[in-house]
Amino acid sequence: MGDIRHSRVEQGQTKIKNVPIAVTPEGFWCCPTPVGFQKSLKPQNPLNKLKPSSPPPKTSSQKKAVSVSERKTVPAPSRLVVSDAQQCNDDPERPPPSTSVPAQRTPKPKLESLPKKVAIEFGEPGTCDMKLLLLGKQGFCVKLSVHRDVLIEKSSFFADKLSEQSGLSCLQVDDCEDVEIYVETVGLMYCKEMKQRLMKQSVSRILRILKVTEFLGFSSCIQSCLEYLEAVPWNGEEEEEKVISTILRLQGEGIGVNPVLKRVSPDFSNAPKDTLSHIVELVLKSNEERGRREMKSIVLKLLRENNSLPSSSGSADLCNDMINKSCRNCMDSLLCLFNQVAEPSFSDNKEPVVKHIALEADNLSWLLEILVDKQAAEDFALMWANQQELAALHGKLPIAFRYHVSCISGRLYVGIGRGEVLPSKNTRQLLLQTWLQPLINDYNWLQHGCRSFDRKLVEEGIGRTILTLPLEDQQSILLSWVGSFLKTGDGCPNLQRAFEVWWRRTFIRPYVEGQSNAMPDS
Repeated sequence: MGDIRHSRVEQGQTKIKNVPIAVTPEGFWCCPTPVGFQKSLKPQNPLNKLKPSSPPPKTSSQKKAVSVSERKTVPAPSRLVVSDAQQCNDDPERPPPSTSVPAQRTPKPKLESLPKKVAIEFGEPGTCDMKLLLLGKQGFCVKLSVHRDVLIEKSSFFADKLSEQSGLSCLQVDDCEDVEIYVETVGLMYCKEMKQRLMKQSVSRILRILKVTEFLGFSSCIQSCLEYLEAVPWNGEEEEEKVISTILRLQGEGIGVNPVLKRVSPDFSNAPKDTLSHIVELVLKSNEERGRREMKSIVLKLLRENNSLPSSSGSADLCNDMINKSCRNCMDSLLCLFNQVAEPSFSDNKEPVVKHIALEADNLSWLLEILVDKQAAEDFALMWANQQELAALHGKLPIAFRYHVSCISGRLYVGIGRGEVLPSKNTRQLLLQTWLQPLINDYNWLQHGCRSFDRKLVEEGIGRTILTLPLEDQQSILLSWVGSFLKTGDGCPNLQRAFEVWWRRTFIRPYVEGQSNAMPDS
């Protein structure tokens, strides 16, 4: 390992520091650890505490550097300057002057004109045949002693530049946004076990390395970074988005990134619909109470998130068709179970059938909630309104078997009353005609035997649904309700508010209109 050396410098000079390096069998350093690199920068003074010294006067003896343009795509902006060996060796802490790629741009201040900084030197100059200077935007400089053949072999970018100048002994890269990663990337060119080296890094650091390796054309390192990203877990949505955006940019460059993208993009086009259908069927068929409850909540939450995305509108109809098909299957299953219980020869082992009826009713309630969130429950309302056979069997079953079904009707009335479900007038009439009386029959049990039943909410929903009908239909339904309410009291839904609205519409408003018509013109 090398030593750390400190030397005094005058104001305006750069402070040279040789940091510890691990020498490879080839006589070169292994890429420094991030911690070691950061520690080497700690002694530098803050930029805002020292005033910069005035730049030294230009002399005619200084040699100009030859500008070389960069690659066409520049994910890590920097400028490459080709220099001769004399400029690199005479004063390592003072990089050679360079001309910027745009000739009109004002040259950047030279390193010696800046406040005191830290310049770091890696490598064994005696065993190397080339210098690489990296100038960071923070004002510090990293000098690397490197091997020409390694740069040419590993980096297409360096290979192109060095082929243009065969006798070149020094390269300078200005305006490096991430000098630390540049240093590590050059060091990775000397690593035989690159995968093991990358395993010690975080995903965010690998993305930084990938950005520089793409710029340098370091293809073997790009491949190792992609293999790492394909295997390592991504922490959180923010990191996943960063990975995907980087991968998609590489895909635009023609780099093979499909193994990484497979984590978020399936190969087969019909996967979302088929997968959702499979998940829904698994939930509907489950008998385990806690698992069902948790998965119903999770799926409902995720579907709500999907509904808020504009891109989900295209596949909404296919999804609705699949859910409506599941609804029909559940209704058919309920009808079969009701017929089974209504048979005189029904066995004494009633508990499994009761559980099955409750399960199918719960499935329908969950599917209805999904459709309400998707603003597509009108077909469900029509299907439920047409279940006259099921409603006829409802009165023949013990209330403990049937009351779960009335929860479905109650949820539909609440949805219509809130404006969440907008079926046609005929469907609303049929829904009340078919299912209001069964609901009234089960009302007392629902209040005391169903924890999820909200009496006030259901009563408001029923009343508002009735008031959406023509006045004659309102009268017919509410007069029938008055008879039930006078017999059972609290055992019947309290529709007094709807009754008052109907009364005013029938008796008060026409009288007021008649009075206004009878008034003489002024």
